[in-house]
Amino acid sequence: MAEGAKLAVDIGGTFTDVVVEWAGQQKSIKVLTTTQAPEEGVIEGVRAVLDTAGVTPESVQLAIHGTTLATNALIERKGAKTALITTDGFRDSIEIAYEHRFDQYDLYMERPPTLTPRHLRFGVPERVAADGSVLMGLDEAALKALIPVLAAENVEALAICFLHSYINADHECRAREILSVGLPDVPITLSSDVCPEIREYDRMSTTCANAYVQPLMAGYLQRLADALEVMGVKCPLLLMMSSGGVTTVETAMANPIRLVESGPAGGAILAQHIAAENGLAKVLSFDMGGTTAKITLIDDQQPQLSRSFEVARMHRFLKGSGLPIRIPVIDMVEIGAGGGSIASLDELNRIFVGPESAGSTPGPACYGQGGTAATVTDADVIIGRIDPMHFAGGKVTLDIDAAAKAVDASIGGALGVSIMAAAAGIDEIVNENMANAARVHAIENGKETHGRTLVAFGGAAPLHAARLAEKLGVERVIVPRGAGVGSAVGFLRAPIGYEVVRTRYMDMRNFDAARINSVFEEMRAEAEAVVRTGAPIGDLTETRTAFMRYRGQGHEITVDLPIRAYQAEDEGMFQNAFDESYKELFSRIIPNLTVEVLTWTLSLSTDPSLPKPVEAPSASAPGVPQGERTVFDAVSGQNVMTPVYSRTSLEPGATLAGPAIIVEDETSTLVTAGFDAAINSLGQIVLTKKGAAS
Repeated sequence: MAEGAKLAVDIGGTFTDVVVEWAGQQKSIKVLTTTQAPEEGVIEGVRAVLDTAGVTPESVQLAIHGTTLATNALIERKGAKTALITTDGFRDSIEIAYEHRFDQYDLYMERPPTLTPRHLRFGVPERVAADGSVLMGLDEAALKALIPVLAAENVEALAICFLHSYINADHECRAREILSVGLPDVPITLSSDVCPEIREYDRMSTTCANAYVQPLMAGYLQRLADALEVMGVKCPLLLMMSSGGVTTVETAMANPIRLVESGPAGGAILAQHIAAENGLAKVLSFDMGGTTAKITLIDDQQPQLSRSFEVARMHRFLKGSGLPIRIPVIDMVEIGAGGGSIASLDELNRIFVGPESAGSTPGPACYGQGGTAATVTDADVIIGRIDPMHFAGGKVTLDIDAAAKAVDASIGGALGVSIMAAAAGIDEIVNENMANAARVHAIENGKETHGRTLVAFGGAAPLHAARLAEKLGVERVIVPRGAGVGSAVGFLRAPIGYEVVRTRYMDMRNFDAARINSVFEEMRAEAEAVVRTGAPIGDLTETRTAFMRYRGQGHEITVDLPIRAYQAEDEGMFQNAFDESYKELFSRIIPNLTVEVLTWTLSLSTDPSLPKPVEAPSASAPGVPQGERTVFDAVSGQNVMTPVYSRTSLEPGATLAGPAIIVEDETSTLVTAGFDAAINSLGQIVLTKKGAAS
């Protein structure tokens, strides 16, 4: 019996990953995601991994879960039938958006459809000013008149977003009271709860998105919690959030929009810990699963954070073509480049990969479940990167003939090239797509990829990491233990935390320390109420941020603040902190301009401390291959007989020269001819470019 075991579950578009950790030991498993009833795949995976580990359900003391279900519901438009109630005259704000075209020169440009169609958007007479004063009281009669209309439309969720409710939420709260009486079974989302920030369109979009996925997520989370309890796992169930912290299931059910990037966030946390263990200052986190690839910049062992992002972009890389969401989030780029991404030819007969995915049903053609489209996994099987007899630890036998037929039908036959050449073309295109996404993401953040260490995890990432590194000029790659289930492992490293935001305008010429202290006291109380539900005892770590700008500018920069009570003489400290942050971003400050604060944030979490760097192991004997197989080399364009090593047989200090393949149950690592590999003290695979300084 393993007391104190911890369980982590990550649901992806293709696979569900389950990890159990106890007494310094770890076991993991991958099962196909059961799309129609995701909790079934979770329970199957949990039961299997606990049986394999010899851990009883009753000994599990903590379960942490992350999922892309909310993201997929937004992308695929499979959420609830949602109505929007807003200030009279503003129901079309959600469609007007930013009043600009995200692609100036595309005559056929289409905006993403709103989550609330126009006939389900209603205006109610009321008006609050920007300072919170009431200009017009809420027309309760008009609000009550909407109840039969909403009932007749069979509305499944309600979003309420009144003007300036971030400063005065009384009208929204009263509207919820009235509507919940007439529509008791319809969940209601208030913008003042989900996104109490300035900027109407972003707040409205976030509120609608939360309402849209709430019935789906609340129902799923309740079914999962019940199913875990039935099987004997009666410990607290915590949910991974997009910000990199975990929270209670109750908070997640009320604000499921905070889970939109929960799975990828776990991967970023894992990469952060690997950076700390190896003493790395600049890291590029690379997570490639069955459906998408996620890339995150990590500097000084801290992932980049953001207050907003877009989901469901209609045009790859084009800002403005998706739905804006304002929540705390680890800043990353996510593209449709996974093992299940479908390859096809465009109108110019160029190979095109993604963003559509074969998912888990029917999956890639080689899965033998009826899939006929060529995918990245089919290509990897054909060019020899995946052993079809030992995929997923031998639990799944891949059909290489079905993969070859699909690649030939989709690519090879139309281009008049061999199946091997077509598969290699698919592989190179998906690698270039990911490399381009990484370059664009780095440039947008004023950074570069050169000089970074690539941390690769996810079922497909170790297969593609070395080639991606070659394209990006990266000289070192680290593949952690349990790489195939990396995001789930990251869940177990994440702190319990919550972030609260408030828009409270302040002109620095009218600096009011008492008002600032009051705002932070209010936010601290709200955040602590959430965190203490999951962590009743222990010290908490607090961080504070102000979003500041020069008066007249349209956007703010983030400024870190000290954790203490502020005094009247701290005006200078605020000014200096802004100057330093502004100069770091723009290499200058603008003298004699007034500075103002729009928004304040407070984050509270359990101990987020990182591990200390480990010493390098003593060199041991070179690894001994267990066999060899033919692998197509993209650089030389030739088939190369490549040694195959078992990861479990490689001890710390072991070395091997590329080309090579290192196999394990959940994934395989390709060491290209341009790299050598070694096993460090933590059992991580470290690929180093030949000739590069170690």
